[in-house]
Amino acid sequence: MKIETKLFLWGVPFFVPVALVYGFLTNWSEWVGILGLMLVGGLAGMIGFYLGFTGRRVGMRPEDRLDGEIHEGAGEQGHFSPWSWWPLMLGLAAAGGFLGLAVGWWILYISAGLAAIALVGWVYEYSRGDHAH
Repeated sequence: MKIETKLFLWGVPFFVPVALVYGFLTNWSEWVGILGLMLVGGLAGMIGFYLGFTGRRVGMRPEDRLDGEIHEGAGEQGHFSPWSWWPLMLGLAAAGGFLGLAVGWWILYISAGLAAIALVGWVYEYSRGDHAH
């Protein structure tokens, strides 16, 4: 994860000076942009630190080595449910929630209920039915 770590950590010395230059060019009157750029620099630093910490703990991956082969990265990469409809329902509920913020609060309340149902369905997907463990 060396490249990912460096990519994010290089964002810190980029975004912080850009925020200072932005503040200087706007005569320190537009604080949202300054704060936003500072927060992006901080977020890049946090992600870079996490990736560096995880990279030291896990070790080198095949894509981090110059002599790494494609077949070394084969195998199980995680557990994904190709038949699950719950992420789609949760995404639609989130979209409805954002629509409710823009159009009307009553839509937000309906979307919050649908999101709660979708989240519970997604979490307990493997607790009942054909794929129960």
